[in-house]
Amino acid sequence: MSLKVLIAAIVSFFFVANAHASVVLNGVVVDPQNVVRGALLTQALQAWNATPEAKRERIAIVDFALPSTAKRFHIVDLRTGEVESYLTAHGRGSDPGHDGIAETFSNTSGSNASSLGAYLSLSRYMGVHGLSLRLRGLDAMQNSNAEARAIVLHSAPYMDGAWRRTHGKPGRSFGCFVVETPLIEHVVARLENGVLIFAGR
Repeated sequence: MSLKVLIAAIVSFFFVANAHASVVLNGVVVDPQNVVRGALLTQALQAWNATPEAKRERIAIVDFALPSTAKRFHIVDLRTGEVESYLTAHGRGSDPGHDGIAETFSNTSGSNASSLGAYLSLSRYMGVHGLSLRLRGLDAMQNSNAEARAIVLHSAPYMDGAWRRTHGKPGRSFGCFVVETPLIEHVVARLENGVLIFAGR
């Protein structure tokens, strides 16, 4: 997508009650149900437009302003406008009190914190957590150490329903994006090999 097209899309934003926004992109209303906050959707689309190697069909947006009990990992289909939403963990270093809110973010090894910014998905692999997805951080200030820190997308039991019912909330990662175990194959299949993932708040 050209910058001209993206600017036209952003200009076509219209605001309604509660400052919800919609955007028309190539004739498609993106997120017609206003699942993703308008400002965050705009930031994600700007990062996507600035990443020509990213796939054009879809993006993923993680809203770390929401608690870990909310479905805050959104996969946005840019061809249909539809949004799928999932639970995801944040890092222990972002939430040392384990209250479910990510408060601080870091690009530093050993911080165990989540990082903000744009990522590009790489290939799937089988790791210690089973099926996982490699990520490359694209933001020099916020997530450029993602690969060195082994920040990936994977699943873990601490995101699953049984854990949440016992503990009242999901667990925390060491900075990785973590989804429910039964959903990992679907999520990886949707995101692997070149999809832009934008984490903001």
